[in-house]
Amino acid sequence: MEDLSKEESSFIFKLKKTVNKTIHTYGLIEEGDRILIGLSGGKDSLALVEILGEKMKIFNPRFSLLALHVSVDNIPYQADLAYLEEFCRNYHVPFIHRSISFDASEDNRKSPCFLCSWHRRKVLFEMAKENGCRKIALGHHMDDVLETLLMNMTFQGAFGTMPPVTVMNKFDMKIIRPLCLNREEDMRKLAEIRQYKKQQKNCPYEKTSHRSEIKGILKQLEEMNPDFRSSMWVSMENIQCEYLPRKSGK
Repeated sequence: MEDLSKEESSFIFKLKKTVNKTIHTYGLIEEGDRILIGLSGGKDSLALVEILGEKMKIFNPRFSLLALHVSVDNIPYQADLAYLEEFCRNYHVPFIHRSISFDASEDNRKSPCFLCSWHRRKVLFEMAKENGCRKIALGHHMDDVLETLLMNMTFQGAFGTMPPVTVMNKFDMKIIRPLCLNREEDMRKLAEIRQYKKQQKNCPYEKTSHRSEIKGILKQLEEMNPDFRSSMWVSMENIQCEYLPRKSGK
């Protein structure tokens, strides 16, 4: 491991302390868990491998890890598979790669982004089951969660987002998000300190998503209140139903 300055060491300690808080607050990891990490190759999933890989050494609770990278043949997102495998090896996490393809015109009711995500997620569930994993860890951070909340409110008319743990009864599986109390800025800074290798990303459907505009809204909110993320997170746990509209008889 590279030499770190006192400031860098302190930052990484606080970052991992937040992840530990998330794990304990929401009961994400239990004794004997076997967890599959969805490894896209981006900074967030690399951070997840590092943080959980280091935590796995502590054996409290005892758990094991496996990392899966799913590439899509007809999407020009070129991950360096050798780099990902070596990265996982450094943290004693077995690495698996699977390749898929999909036809964006197969369902005109769904966006290409949704279809791509759905196909990759399907492989995650299949490989988790095949390898005896009852939990799948994804690298969503707090900004991802809040962006999804705003997108659902704006475009779906629903107050919901990606929770720290999602129970998938259909697959007898749980999705956990150990980074959900960490900001994207934290992940970016960790990537700079560790010098994570950036993957080439050139998705033809990326510009059709509204997520970039939602990111802009979050920046505006931050200008009004630097602590808005904490306020928005707490608001999801402090829903005052008596002050919300309800239909008659409900």
